[in-house]
Amino acid sequence: MRIALSQIVSGPRPERNLAVLREQAHRAAAADARLIVFPEAAMACFGTPLGPLAEPLDGPWATEVRQIAKDTGLVVVAGMFTPARDGRVANTLLVTGPGVETSYNKIHLYDAFGYAESDSVAPGSKVVTFDLQGLRIGLATCYDVRFPELFRAHADAGAHLSLLPASWGAGPGKREQWELLIRARALDATVWLAAVGQADPAATGTLEAMAADPTAPTGIGHSAVVGPDGTVRQRLGATPGLLVAEISTDEVTAVRRKVSVLANRRLGRNV
Repeated sequence: MRIALSQIVSGPRPERNLAVLREQAHRAAAADARLIVFPEAAMACFGTPLGPLAEPLDGPWATEVRQIAKDTGLVVVAGMFTPARDGRVANTLLVTGPGVETSYNKIHLYDAFGYAESDSVAPGSKVVTFDLQGLRIGLATCYDVRFPELFRAHADAGAHLSLLPASWGAGPGKREQWELLIRARALDATVWLAAVGQADPAATGTLEAMAADPTAPTGIGHSAVVGPDGTVRQRLGATPGLLVAEISTDEVTAVRRKVSVLANRRLGRNV
């Protein structure tokens, strides 16, 4: 399957971000992709007050994303914010397109490096996968990458590909951690991992996307597709870009024959 990763810089205005999603989706369709993945917070960048922007999955922002999927024939994965029951919001991945309609609420919240996502965001609790053209795909978001059990749960559910939209926080050593973690999660679950982050607003001079809160994670770029053997197959730099890659399920089968880490586990097996 051919997939596209769209590394963008989201600003604080959801309607402007929709225009970027639309343009990128048409580019991906022209490249014969079947699926396009946008970053976490594609709806609006972190550092923006999220409560007033949050909308339900049948609200106008999500409805426009569905129209983009319909117009391009793609399955679209995009990060947005939906209302939560306790007055906070959920950090949600909307997945929509021909034959597919689901969503995932981020389970592990970014209460680290001086930022407290849980102040405004309520955690999810469900592992979510979906099927597209015979390929099962797992969903995760940003800080989830530090928790290998989620990606093993994807594999236990039959996934050969995990998607990781992100808005990674900047700082000393953070790029190195990102690159290490996405490779490790692919290898220890023996899945393809498509990790798509927000581009670095500092590298692009996009001042609108620079959050007032200096601890807000607004992205560093360096999106990548990692094979089930943990090797990086394609990557982007810090600035916006569109990455198109081929995913082979046969390669997952071959790697799992050689490196049987899922079958050899003694702890934490979910079936």
